[in-house]
Formats: sequence, structure tokens, C-alpha cells
Amino acid sequence: MTYRVIALDLDGTLLTQQKTLSPASVAALQRARDAGYQLLIATGRHHVAIHPFYQALALDTPAICCNGAYLYDYPRQAVLEGNPLSARQALQVLDVLDARGIHALMYVDDAMLYETPTGHVARTLNWAQSLPAAQRPTFRQVPSLREAALAASAIWKFALTGEAVARLKTAAEELNACPGLACEWSWRDQVDVVSHGNSKGSRLARWVETQGLHMKQVVAFGDNFNDLSMLEAAGLGIAMGNADDAIKARADKVTGTNQEDGIADAIYRWLL
Repeated sequence: MTYRVIALDLDGTLLTQQKTLSPASVAALQRARDAGYQLLIATGRHHVAIHPFYQALALDTPAICCNGAYLYDYPRQAVLEGNPLSARQALQVLDVLDARGIHALMYVDDAMLYETPTGHVARTLNWAQSLPAAQRPTFRQVPSLREAALAASAIWKFALTGEAVARLKTAAEELNACPGLACEWSWRDQVDVVSHGNSKGSRLARWVETQGLHMKQVVAFGDNFNDLSMLEAAGLGIAMGNADDAIKARADKVTGTNQEDGIADAIYRWLL
């Protein structure tokens, strides 16, 4: 079966450690588009934090955001479909985090909200300030995430980060045991909490079906546990060289790292 779609994770995969696009990757992806492939971003990021990369790749496809919590159409600036957390679920998450002393970034509507500027938040804010004003994602410090959750139209996910990984693991186990909630590791010290049933793989499969295609016609690139659902469902799942060994073991192929133009190498070797 001929491959027709390339699904791309961002952090740790398409993006370098400096959160930039490799010129070699951009050129290879353009070659793939010229050859008839559709390119699709599938990320744990909020859509407001994808914009510069979406523009640089000159995409026209929707983006899978927040680990499959929703599908966003940039030209129309609209959510096409989504499965957000309810306010009740959000308060349940915050109860667990407060008990464990864990700070969170809450992804809502068109912004990311936080109470305490942790190291992860500070680093992301610094990255945002490096972008042109029109491309900067919206971060807001709020006095109460609980009040913000009650006021939000959609709560897409919580990102729990910190150096106390043991506490994060305990919180993730507790949250996974709550009906309707699901946790995935998107980085070595970040756990994402979404509504149960959301995943990159499931959202990608829904979109692929609307195109009259099959997941066997998809090539997926990823590096972390939140990518497994699409790596394993795709016709060709490619893990980055910087991925955990557990991810590599469950992928069909392993390419170079995100610092070594691994995506470009894979495209020229296996797709073109």
C-alpha cells in the first residue's frame, strides 16, 4: 500500500533541542509534499504554540493538538472537533495536584494558564518572547486555576512538570485511576492529563478516514510515550534516535536524532 500521509510530532522529533526547525527537515518535507504526501502536525502543544512551525512548513492541513484532545483548523481559526475535560474533571485534577504539591499549566480555549511560574513555565515564556509578536502563544498567570476552569469554554489538558519525578509518577497513577481521566508522559519530567479516549493515534485515525484513506497509508514520526498510539497504528512508525529504548522497540524503524536531521534522513531513505 502506498504511503500518503506524514504525521509529525514536534518536541523531540521535528524540533531541535533549541525549538527550531532544521533546514534539512524543512527541505525534505517539501520534497515529500511535492511527491504527493499530506503533512500533518500531531503534538501535545496547544494550537497557539504551534503557529510559527505551521507557517514555516506552509501547511494547509488541520493540526492534532494536546495529544489528540482536539483538531484545529488554522485557516478558519476554529476547532473542528474535540473532547475537552469537563469543569468537574478539572477540579478533580486540581484536588490531586494540590494534595501532592504539584503545579500545573492548564490549556484552555485559546490560552495556557498558570498560577506559579515554575521552571518549565519560565522557559516556555522565554521561548515565546523570542518570537515575533504575531506568533507568540498566549500565557496568562491567574490567581486561581479553579476559578479559571469554571470560566473556560473548553479545558483541553493539564501539563504537570517538575524535577520531582517521583511525585509526578504518584500523581499520574492516582489520576489514571479516576474514571474519565488519562495520563501520558510527553517528556521525561512532564505528564499530560486529558479526557479518557484522547490520543494522537485516535484523532489521527479519525482525520485519515475523512480523507478516504487508511492508517496503513500513514507514516508517523515520534519520540515519546504520547506518540506510541500513532506510531503503532501507522503503516510505518518511525522513532527518533533520541527516543527512549521502550519507544524504539515498539516502532517499525528508528532514524537519527532530532539534532542529526533524522526526519530528513528517514524521508530520503524510506519514502522518496
